Amino acid sequence: MLTEQSAYSNRWRRISPVAKGLFALSGIIAAFAAGSTRTALLIAIVVSAISIFGAGVPLIRYLRVVTPPLLFLLVSTLSLMISIDFGTSASGLSLHLAESDFPRIAQAASRSLACLTALLFLALTTPLSDIISLLRRCKVPETLLDLMTLCYRTLFVLSEAVHDTMTAQSARLGYTTLSISMRSLGGLVSSLIVQVWQRSLALNNAAEARGNDGAFRFLENNYDNTRISISIAIVSGSIIVALAAILT
Repeated sequence: MLTEQSAYSNRWRRISPVAKGLFALSGIIAAFAAGSTRTALLIAIVVSAISIFGAGVPLIRYLRVVTPPLLFLLVSTLSLMISIDFGTSASGLSLHLAESDFPRIAQAASRSLACLTALLFLALTTPLSDIISLLRRCKVPETLLDLMTLCYRTLFVLSEAVHDTMTAQSARLGYTTLSISMRSLGGLVSSLIVQVWQRSLALNNAAEARGNDGAFRFLENNYDNTRISISIAIVSGSIIVALAAILT
């Protein structure tokens, strides 16, 4: 859970989530305000630099977290670059590069990258419990927040179960050869399916025991110098948005 490790160990952990949320929102607005690919890439670089050098997120950890969404963005961009035509060839189907759409595709990809860095800034500097409290202040439906809380808790439970099961299998030499590894992997998946089913029943019983009434609540932290932090976030966010508008 690299994201949670960064969220609890970065320099800006004790800064109000409202301030960090406002800055992340400013980054998203700047990404959409950027009228060129170069400007959107500059916004992405600036926000990433703030996350790494400002909040103190380790570079290696940042790269490990950003790699999966970057791969997804790359695949999505490549799919946009390929155009499919029906009935324009003898076989009835032809593939070709949409060269005329390359500028728009590049702009969409760069804006997506800038939005990604803004969201990663919030995720890597703010624990999910604080993010949920912030979303509750923004009047997000309680049902959605409850689902987020359950998924958040389930991820840690399943991660611990996978770690314990793989440790037990490795102690019995369950990954010595390819065939044994595949058998162990099948046992791991089947064990997880059973555990997920049992834990879902336990959660359902717990919800029924409390009458399925009321939202999940967290104790909210108190943050010092909240007004100053919010003011700094508004000023810095405004600068980024203005930078995107001016360079366009």
